[in-house]
Amino acid sequence: MLFFGLSFMRTDLSAMNLFISVGGVAIYAVHIGKGDHEGANTVFRHGILLLLCAAAILSLAGTLFTDSICSFLGAGEAFRQYAVDYLFWYSLFIIPAALSAGLQNYCRNDNAPGLVGMAVIVSSICNVFGDWLLVFPLAMGTKGAAIATGVSQTIGLFIMLTHFARKNGNLRFGKVTLNMGLFREIIVHGLPEGVSQLATPIMKFCMNFVLIERIGDLGVNAFSVVSNIAILSMGIFSGASEGLQPLFGQSYGAKNEKDLKFYFKSGQIISFAGSAMITILTVLLRENICALFGSDAATTEYVLQIYPMFSIGLIVMAVNVMITAYLYSTERSALSTSISLLQSVILNSAIIVFLPNIFGDGAIWFSMFTYEAVVLVIAMVLLKYSERNTV
Repeated sequence: MLFFGLSFMRTDLSAMNLFISVGGVAIYAVHIGKGDHEGANTVFRHGILLLLCAAAILSLAGTLFTDSICSFLGAGEAFRQYAVDYLFWYSLFIIPAALSAGLQNYCRNDNAPGLVGMAVIVSSICNVFGDWLLVFPLAMGTKGAAIATGVSQTIGLFIMLTHFARKNGNLRFGKVTLNMGLFREIIVHGLPEGVSQLATPIMKFCMNFVLIERIGDLGVNAFSVVSNIAILSMGIFSGASEGLQPLFGQSYGAKNEKDLKFYFKSGQIISFAGSAMITILTVLLRENICALFGSDAATTEYVLQIYPMFSIGLIVMAVNVMITAYLYSTERSALSTSISLLQSVILNSAIIVFLPNIFGDGAIWFSMFTYEAVVLVIAMVLLKYSERNTV
């Protein structure tokens, strides 16, 4: 329960970063498409200021109320100190971590995807090396893991700041004349992405609840393997949608419907074909993946049986992620948020819990495909209705 709670906290922080920064970059891209560079910079400065304020509040809460938060997340006496150490030291780095993530989104929209890629790669390598160094040779435990993560994200921030030091692109820091309406617009545009970040912890919670009740430890152990594969796949799908988001927004801002439809069609093809390839690859290598995670013989045998059923949901999910990105990038946040709520909060939890009651235990592994398919049908109907005349 404790580790689920800490994972949920990390997801909440990620959701905060995404819904503020993605909301800002969606509006920023539209202004760039219109040729309004001053307006785009105004959005950027408001977005970064909002992100900084939110991160500061979370950082203060994590450092000042560490014990209370850990107790709320279910930390017992045996694990309390580990949780306290991790939360306290991770909270010290929330501000640079949030700014790093935010600047990556903006710089991707400012013709600097190569720099963003370098920041992500360098930060990831530093995180892996730092975890090994601080946790094992220096024996700093969860404190070391938190510091390694925070330092790696701070390094990513420094790399992103070189974009501004060299004055590349359109983005510029500067004075901000506060516009409360723009703050509200950023939050509204980013809400779909923030909501979508709840999908993974909610799915994990519901699946574990059903699996414990119906199958037991074998099912939970198998799900720990397939869920990690799903998280990796979702990261790839999200990367594809984030890569196309600037093209969606700028084409929409320029009122270039031909390019916009081309990019959206291309995005759907990329999502479907890419996710199908990944799914086929993971199905073929599922035994090797089990070995990578150290699964025992019984768990491996069970994963070999159920993973093909579970994995087909990833293909539909990829298409839904692309549709959501297309909608929030073209200023249709209400539709995008509705789809995200259905996908991440409402349908996934309801179907995971009730589908096995109707079709038996085997239906548990078809849950993702079922709720993603229902969401896809609803999304396509809403999309067609939204574009019945023109984008």
